[in-house]
Amino acid sequence: MADSLVNADAAQLVAEAEAAAARIGAVRQAIARVVFGQERVVAETLATLLSGGHGLLVGVPGLAKTKLVETLSTVLGLSESRIQFTPDLMPSDILGSEVLDQAADGGRAFRFIKGPVFSQLVMADEINRASPRTQSALLQAMQEHHVTIAGIRHDLPAPFHVLATQNPLEQEGTYPLPEAQLDRFLMQIDVAYPDRDTERAILFATTGAEEEKPVAVLEPGELARLQRLVRLFPVGTGVVEAILDLVRGARPAKTGSRFATDIAWGPGPRAAQALMLTVRARALIDGRLAPSLDDVAALAEPVLKHRMAMSFEARARGIGVGEVIADLVGRIG
Repeated sequence: MADSLVNADAAQLVAEAEAAAARIGAVRQAIARVVFGQERVVAETLATLLSGGHGLLVGVPGLAKTKLVETLSTVLGLSESRIQFTPDLMPSDILGSEVLDQAADGGRAFRFIKGPVFSQLVMADEINRASPRTQSALLQAMQEHHVTIAGIRHDLPAPFHVLATQNPLEQEGTYPLPEAQLDRFLMQIDVAYPDRDTERAILFATTGAEEEKPVAVLEPGELARLQRLVRLFPVGTGVVEAILDLVRGARPAKTGSRFATDIAWGPGPRAAQALMLTVRARALIDGRLAPSLDDVAALAEPVLKHRMAMSFEARARGIGVGEVIADLVGRIG
């Protein structure tokens, strides 16, 4: 009897995973009609959202970061808001504030007006341009999924995701995110220049009389069901051990990677949790029923690179975080 129940549950999981993979395939096709190329960026962003996390998109201006977020909100059936971060932005501009209303009979009462953070998908554009106080207001909401105004708790919508953007080149007038706040982002997704063929397609598609618009694919609440499904995916012992080896090897130590003594600080357990979730999500996106070591290798850099730093001596010798992660990836499996 127990075996039949296990088999039934396994068969149901397989059926749900196959249906989910088909839905995600339709999502990717809808995104590809609007955002050209950037398949890796789209896949990593989808993995972030399917894992229930937040993403930091890093790239120079003009690489369709904003268009990607706007497209995702429509395709995934999510409410969306955009916050342009500037040095004079205040926490209340993000979270909302209380205003004093006066009734017809002369009575007065405070009323809370929700800020743009009360959306299912929030784009924090150039997050490093706001002051640390304002950054902290958003990052606290990201972690706790609620805000407290005048002692009253206000829950954020579910699902709730933040996709923040950051320019890696222009640092004048910016406030770099502290390490503890960077750790709130499930992945750092680097957005690179498109190749020549992709850029040619962009030129024809965006300079004509009409431009492709995103269309909704998922129904409201469907993303939340996909996120629950991701957490049900089985993870093999070999994949779990590879995640542990990778994360623990990226910490300062006297043994392990040949770069171990060059690491100033490394990832904590949250990085392992992020890898455990995102490898499942990547498997689902690819239509597979369980993650593999290839998933761990592919997601190691976006999950780890913003959670570790090299010592001054290592940076003076030209050793970067990417080189260390590549060395650790080469050791798994």
